[in-house]
Amino acid sequence: MDNPACRGILRGMETDTDIVIVGGGLNGPALALALALGGFRVTVIDARPAPARAARGFDGRAYALAIASKRLLSGIGLWTGLADKAQPILRIKASDGRAGSGAAPFFLDFNSAELEEGPMGFLLEDRFLYAAFLTALDEQPNITLLSGETVTAQEVRPSSVQVTLASGRQVAGRLLVGCDGRGSGTALRAGIRRTGWAYGQTALVAAVAHDVPHQGIAHQYFMPSGPLAILPLPGNFSSIVWSEAEGIATAIQALPDDQYLAALRPRFGDFLGHIALAGDRFTYPLSLSLADSFIAPRVALVGDAAHGVHPIAGQGLNLGLRDVGALAQVLVEAARRGEDIGATDVLDRYQVWRRFDSTALALGMDAVNRLFSNDNPILRAGRDLGMGVISRVPALRRGFMRQAAGLSGDLPRLLAGLPL
Repeated sequence: MDNPACRGILRGMETDTDIVIVGGGLNGPALALALALGGFRVTVIDARPAPARAARGFDGRAYALAIASKRLLSGIGLWTGLADKAQPILRIKASDGRAGSGAAPFFLDFNSAELEEGPMGFLLEDRFLYAAFLTALDEQPNITLLSGETVTAQEVRPSSVQVTLASGRQVAGRLLVGCDGRGSGTALRAGIRRTGWAYGQTALVAAVAHDVPHQGIAHQYFMPSGPLAILPLPGNFSSIVWSEAEGIATAIQALPDDQYLAALRPRFGDFLGHIALAGDRFTYPLSLSLADSFIAPRVALVGDAAHGVHPIAGQGLNLGLRDVGALAQVLVEAARRGEDIGATDVLDRYQVWRRFDSTALALGMDAVNRLFSNDNPILRAGRDLGMGVISRVPALRRGFMRQAAGLSGDLPRLLAGLPL
């Protein structure tokens, strides 16, 4: 994927680096690796001290990676070292539920045996994924990681963009990419406004150990107060993402472990036998946040900086990695043609590719959350009937499965398993 001609064009310009990426979470490093393999010099600015995050132990925080996301990780050289740490998702079951009464009969049951590509996805702990990124960044000569640095200002010039760091250091590149989350300072400084709203819900996140093997099945219970996801981890462990109304979630999080479990068990059920907490507990406020534009002069937004979504379908990171694949492809192809990678017409190709898809999915998840996070008997009957039809019609069922696996739509080359 390296392109010497591309390197020669960019190296002759008055910049410290070709591309500056603000944000060192997951999307930022993924984009940096894809771009570096494409011949670009990349500087990643991460406000957090990197080693501390990579060194932490098991806490159950994990990501549901779609098949397409796994392909991207393979394309940038990470998956080989991660495969044995990932739990394949062999089935996905969804149902209505109520605390204390267990789940209703499953109205959606997706089996990976219906897909030619294998498992529908993989559960991978954050600690393993981030550590792999950190190692890969360190080993890639085209990447400079500035850890523990924050951006205080950015200035767009005719042929470059410069950022100023809290330390006083300045870094100039041809393009600035914001991978800095829902409160993106990159977007704010570029004058990009946001549209969104809070859901009045908080996600309680924890890991549980259980007696009965999960058999690689991911469960989604649609409770009146919000969805409960039970996601399989390697061994007899599962990660839970439990959405509750803000006040209830605050009260539950404040409980000691035994009372927290007492609140969880009626919602979780007994299908995995005895459960016990394994690791720390976390909370995250839930909201929708969409950037009004994914680009500005010499600026592009990726991941949550462009679209922060509800975790109801576990698609946040997968959406971000689609952005990564699309932006990397647009920039590499532009450089090969001798174009200015920070030019508006180049960046607009990225926006046209990604904005409609990500916005439609974000609003779709918003609608699903509103439809299912209630106990209206008419709505419950209607949605159960509709989902039951989808589950029983093979063509519809496979279409939903391919969407969940990230295999539908106009896939960037890296997500299709192809080199840049």
